[in-house]
Amino acid sequence: MGTEIRPFRIDIAQADLDDLGDRLAGAAWPAQLPGEGWSRGVPVAHLKELAGYWRSGYDWRRHEQRLNAFPQFMTGIEGQDIHFLHVRSPEPGALPLLLTHGWPNSFVEFADLIGPLADPAAHGGDREQAFHVVVPSVPGFGFSAPPRGTGWDAARVARIWAELMRRLGYDRYGTHGGDFGAYVAPEVATAAPGRVAGVHITGGIGFPAEDDLPTLTDEERAAWALVTEQDWMNGVDHHALLRAAPQTFAYGWQDSPVAALAWMVQKFKEFTPVDKLPEQVIDRDLILTNVSLYWFTGTFGSSSWPMYDSTGFGWPKGSAAAPTGVYSGPPAIRRLAERDTTVLHWPDANPGDHHFVAMAHPGDLARDLRAFFAKVR
Repeated sequence: MGTEIRPFRIDIAQADLDDLGDRLAGAAWPAQLPGEGWSRGVPVAHLKELAGYWRSGYDWRRHEQRLNAFPQFMTGIEGQDIHFLHVRSPEPGALPLLLTHGWPNSFVEFADLIGPLADPAAHGGDREQAFHVVVPSVPGFGFSAPPRGTGWDAARVARIWAELMRRLGYDRYGTHGGDFGAYVAPEVATAAPGRVAGVHITGGIGFPAEDDLPTLTDEERAAWALVTEQDWMNGVDHHALLRAAPQTFAYGWQDSPVAALAWMVQKFKEFTPVDKLPEQVIDRDLILTNVSLYWFTGTFGSSSWPMYDSTGFGWPKGSAAAPTGVYSGPPAIRRLAERDTTVLHWPDANPGDHHFVAMAHPGDLARDLRAFFAKVR
């Protein structure tokens, strides 16, 4: 491992594809437990259908080829091998933009977003709002090496990202992230003061902590009550689970693609409106490409470090080092968000029927990114 930037190409061995098919074909299925719908977890019939499609309908090679159309590289930073996409825009005045994915996701999260950002003219947009797009894989996710030792946090990832952008020759750039990326993106501005033009996240800043609850107005209290009723607030507490025993659960995820698929589908369902299935909001092949990437790289366990290296859950706070924009402001509370950052962009009507906006609404997210960064270019 060195600090030079090396070209990278995905090439999963055929033996690994065959092994996945054999494991799916030989899966031992449990009986369906009593209860309505998803009340006991992923229904057996639903997972059988999806696993059957993964085995005999989904074409990894086609999606591998699609991902390989993005220029990919590896480089060593702070003793870590870092995988990243670097898609330069054909527009010479493009602003560099660093995208950070979340959990349980990967760089696949941005597959449908990169084109509209890098080449807006080819997607019905304004060529003056183009971006050079950099998409690193968070350590322990996909092709980036897992963290060596404990003690990692979003700030440490951000310092690696800042060095990556420096190494690529970018003196001024924007950052964006959702989910775990919403913690990392503001930290990049803190790690590289004066270099980050603006921080854009899908949401998360401005949610009240326990100490804020007595200060909420009736309107704010009602909005917060709606948040606390959502599935993603009341489903499987993956933060607690992965803080307590990630090694224990990793055996099942590493050995059984059905167990791994069930875990992923459970989380994607909790991030989906209650009356819909994940595949009704996000393309089924895109979900399976993400699951397949985790399976082939064996990173279900290593990707859990943001949880097992934490002491508890806290909302992202933004950064005072750069102005901030969000894709979706409400139901968060702007005045709370503005305690920690200068908010320039707080829309309340963007489509948002899934936690992973880049997968569900890539066109709308691209439009919103252009709108925010037009204010800070």
